[in-house]
Amino acid sequence: MSSGGTILPFRRPSAPPQAAQTGDAKGLAQLGDDALLAACAVGDAGALAGLYDRHQGGVFRFVSRVSCGPAGDVEDLVQCTFIEVWKSAARFHKKGSVRSWIFGISANLTRHYVRSELRRRTAMVGFADRPLAEVATPDQSLSHAQTLRLLQSAVESLSYELRVAFVMCDIE
Repeated sequence: MSSGGTILPFRRPSAPPQAAQTGDAKGLAQLGDDALLAACAVGDAGALAGLYDRHQGGVFRFVSRVSCGPAGDVEDLVQCTFIEVWKSAARFHKKGSVRSWIFGISANLTRHYVRSELRRRTAMVGFADRPLAEVATPDQSLSHAQTLRLLQSAVESLSYELRVAFVMCDIE
């Protein structure tokens, strides 16, 4: 995912194709986090891959410990962290290390995840406590359907202006 509609490489089993062709694989590995983040800010997806390779393990461990969520959710949060790094790279103010900034992003995303999960679980408990709706008998269903047909016929017989007024006031 990226802001430009292209896919960003987050994990490389080996050096990226452009690095292998130009001999930049070692150069990318030797660049500091500040330089990689600056390259991300100008759209260098290879720099994002370098940051991902360098920090994804620590971010994964952090998120898994903080969120206590399933592995799939942890992986999603790690990916979201690096997508946010990509989007926010130009706003990095160099007040701390890039690593701590990445972990800050991860902490914020994880906090939102945990809060959403808590809300979801609370809602599910509330739904579980609700009594099941009564099932209508066949006679009740038939009577309801007949009433709806009569109402529809009556509304259709109204002039357009009266129909609009009725629907707006009584139905909508």
